[in-house]
Parts: sequence; structure tokens; C-alpha cells
Amino acid sequence: MDLAFLHPLYEHSGPWASVYVDTSRHTESTAHERHLTASAMARRLADQGADEATCRAVENAIEELRRSSEPHGRALFARAGEVVLDPPLARPPQGDTAEWAPLPRVTPLLELADQDPVCVVAYVDRKGADFELRSGRLGREDAGSVTGRQYPVHRTSTVDWSERHFQLKVENTWEHNAAEIADALAACQEETQADLLVLVGDDRERRAVHERLPQRLQDRVVEASHGAGSRLLDEDVEAARAEHARRQAEAELERFLAARAPDAEGRAGAVEGVPALVEAAREHRIDELLVRADGPDTHREVWIGEDPDQLAVRRTELKTLGEQHSWAARADDALIRSAVATDAPVLVVPAADEEAPVGGLGALLRWK
Repeated sequence: MDLAFLHPLYEHSGPWASVYVDTSRHTESTAHERHLTASAMARRLADQGADEATCRAVENAIEELRRSSEPHGRALFARAGEVVLDPPLARPPQGDTAEWAPLPRVTPLLELADQDPVCVVAYVDRKGADFELRSGRLGREDAGSVTGRQYPVHRTSTVDWSERHFQLKVENTWEHNAAEIADALAACQEETQADLLVLVGDDRERRAVHERLPQRLQDRVVEASHGAGSRLLDEDVEAARAEHARRQAEAELERFLAARAPDAEGRAGAVEGVPALVEAAREHRIDELLVRADGPDTHREVWIGEDPDQLAVRRTELKTLGEQHSWAARADDALIRSAVATDAPVLVVPAADEEAPVGGLGALLRWK
């Protein structure tokens, strides 16, 4: 998961109010219920020591959701009387929560937020393809089309040996058109910076285009099990996105497990456990952070300074490093701050994977 959208949270010092609000329930009394939620969240923050201006900013922001039809919820991150970031949620949170802490409480957002990946859906047949751009923000947009050779594209039903030459021409037409479609689709992806390519059509045509796409795009492709002429519904696109995310997560977890073993020089390509991760974060060596939200290490206390690479297991370590000001923070929030600062992605590991990473936190490393 690319967390570049969180950069505004780390451009300011804390403490921070982190609030998650469920907006999935819609009844005649919704407006009144949201009013009660706004007051309750403000009181909860005040009880934890939040300043009055920040409590009021959060309360006002939730009040503005009184008549919102948002289907899931909203996260609110506020400090110094201002809501700095308020991303919508892709899934409802497990109840309304409010926390006041030195760092934003962002780990729940990893599982609840939707980065709204842009998809190019390619409707493929033997003669060419139509491209459609899909995302929650953009809806549906025409993204162009490509037309290949139009003749011959169909096999004959005869088995006469005299038809072999014609059948070979058909095969050549199919292969030519698949290559044309793949080239045009690669150009469309580069132009739109799409995160995902969804191929729709008969099995043979989808596979032929998939095989001819550049290697750099192979891990962005999902083949939808719809025949030629079908049009994908929003739920079909969402299913394709979920399948793509699942495959990527499995591949990255396998890479992490393999990288834990030391290489010929005795260096491991992955670490787990808070002390090793803190050291890697200080040295800017986290290439990808892995977080299992229910892991026991996620809420372990570490010490942080003003900058993202100023963190330590013990407070005295920061003083040794020359940091004069320090605060206690959760390990997951401190490590995510470091990952965002160095543009390292974060992988959410499902709770079912109880053995990896050990303690719930791990990282693939980069070596200088």
C-alpha cells in the first residue's frame, strides 16, 4: 500500500487526535445520532488531554457528516485546532474511536482505507479492443480503442486439407491483433498510470493479449471470467481489485519469508521484532514494512524524537543519539511514520497469518 497520501500528517509535530467514525447506518434519526457521536468523540479526546481547539475542530467535522450518505465511515486526524486529513473509509470501523497521542493512529486506516486504484478495463475480441477507465473517483470513462486486422478472423468448419493455408492466415491474424492490443494497452496504462489492467473476453483472446504485455505490467493484470461482449459491473471491478490485492500480498509475504534467511555474506534481507526494525528505520533501510494489526508488537512502546528516523527502544538511546526531546509512542505508528518518510510501502498482513511476521511487525530491507 502506497502511503504517500499520509505525508501531511508528518509535516507537523503532535500531539494528534485520531478519530474513526462509522457512517454506515442510515435511519430517520441519523442526524441526531451523528450529533451525539460528535459530542462523545470531543469529550473522549478532552478526557485524554486534547486541547479545546482540536476537540472543537473534530466535533465540527463530525457534525458536518450529519446528513452525509457516505456508506462506510471517515477518519479524522487533527492537531492545533485543525483537521489536517479526513479520508473516507472503504469499510466501516468497529465502532467509533478517538485517541490523543504523540503520533497519528494510522494502523487502522491500513485496513479501512481505499486508495481507489485506477483500472483500465480492456474488452477484447479477435478484431480489437475497447478500453475503459474505471475508479471510484472517475466513475467510467472511455479510454480509447484499437482495431486490428479484420480478415480473416474466423476458422472454417471444414477439415479439408486445402483449407490449411486459410487456417494459418486466421492464426496469424489472431496473433497480430493480440500484439496490437497489447501494445495499445501498455500505452494506455503508461498514459493513465493505471494501477490495474482487467482483461475481459473469451479465454483464448484474453490469454493471448496477457502473454504479449510487457514484463513490467504482468503483475498488474487480472483476467475477468466474462465472455466477449460482456460489460463489467462495479462489483466485478471490485472483485478484480480484491483478487489483485490478495495475490500481491501473498507474493510479498512469500518474499519476506524467503528473505529472512541470511545470504552468503551473512546478511538477511528481512527482519522482524521491534529492536531490529527500529535499527533499520534509523538507518533508512526499510524497503517495505509489514504490519499484522493484531500482533503483540504493534502496541509495544518505543521512544520517538521530532524526526521520523529518531526512534529507539529505550529513551536513553535517543539521548545518546543527541535528541533532546522524546515521547513514548506505539511501535506500529512510529515505524509507519518512518516508512512514509522514506517512501516505503506498507503491506497489511491478514490476521490469519499468525506466524509471520513474528510479533506482527516486519520489514524487507534495502541495502546501501
